[in-house]
Amino acid sequence: MIEQIKKIRWSHYIAYIVIGLLLLFFAFFGPTDRSTQFMLEKIAISIILAVSLSLVVGFLGELSLGHAGFMCVGAYLGGKASVILQSSLGKDSVWNLILSLLVGGLVAAICGVIIGIPALRLRGDYLAIVTLAFGEIVRSIFLNSSDSSFGGTLGLPTPRYDRNSLYIYAFVIVLITLFIVQNFIRSKHGRAVTAIRDNEIAARSTGINITKYKLIAFTVSAFFAGIAGVLHSFSNYTVQSATFGYNYSIEILVMVVLGGMGNINGAIISAALITYLDTKLSTVLTGDRAILQNLIYALVLILIVIYNNAPALKSFRERYNFKVLFNKMFSKKDPSHRADDAAKWDVVPTKIEMNEILSVDMKPQNLGSDKPQKGGDK
Repeated sequence: MIEQIKKIRWSHYIAYIVIGLLLLFFAFFGPTDRSTQFMLEKIAISIILAVSLSLVVGFLGELSLGHAGFMCVGAYLGGKASVILQSSLGKDSVWNLILSLLVGGLVAAICGVIIGIPALRLRGDYLAIVTLAFGEIVRSIFLNSSDSSFGGTLGLPTPRYDRNSLYIYAFVIVLITLFIVQNFIRSKHGRAVTAIRDNEIAARSTGINITKYKLIAFTVSAFFAGIAGVLHSFSNYTVQSATFGYNYSIEILVMVVLGGMGNINGAIISAALITYLDTKLSTVLTGDRAILQNLIYALVLILIVIYNNAPALKSFRERYNFKVLFNKMFSKKDPSHRADDAAKWDVVPTKIEMNEILSVDMKPQNLGSDKPQKGGDK
């Protein structure tokens, strides 16, 4: 039991250790070229979006297609706050970044509450349609706004933050996001959320306030989507409403599904791989070959889905996955002390052969023993 608890704790800290080591590496040997820094910023933003959406889709079990809408709210409102604060705090000020993140996240969370109160009474396809409509309405509002307020069709220009430090701050925010989301999942609120996902009727019968906990999960998810939107505004120097269409919401959902429903570490890996693949394809396939970008991108996603769900590859997936390889690398158990589970008296074998039954010693003293013994030794 103690070994199982240690394994669970290790699985919780893997993401922190990997991202922490990356931050140390970036601090001393960080990339200087603009393209690599931009790609790292995009990866950090995608991880925040995937982890936050996983809270609703993976742990709450509800389908939301409005994540890009909350990101759009955070990008515009946080970007506008950074423009206002630039004159007093400076464009490269850490306080400008922090306050802009808080403004974008809080406004997105408020929108999550406003939309969540009526929408979360729905389920399945109906909830997906409502959240999808919310994202498109928000995008249209900012698109048709005046040039003096949010830029209109030209977009909202935002301050040019220091490129040598923005991607580092972005990964620090990734760590904060992981810390809050994982602690929320392991808290009593998170257990209530997963109980609603597993059986809503049973959860309601035990006294769990369904609407309350759905709204909490939805609001936390919207908050971090807004923060990702603010980072997007700093990374791209401008905010364009066309970026936050329903296709972007579906792309975030694909990251969550490919990583595994309710799997935070899987969502991180999936978001990083998909963003890296998309960025590399857009830089390699230029000119006449740009038409192949979406084709190759779709084929790779199809292959990943087939690998994750093909029954013929089940034994291969179980034998060669990150969890098994990690346990083999860091297991402290001495192989010489490993015993055959079938020989243990307290383990029930899944299949008993006829020769094993006939070989049992039927002496009265053996029949009265608590531990069955193998026959044949006289």
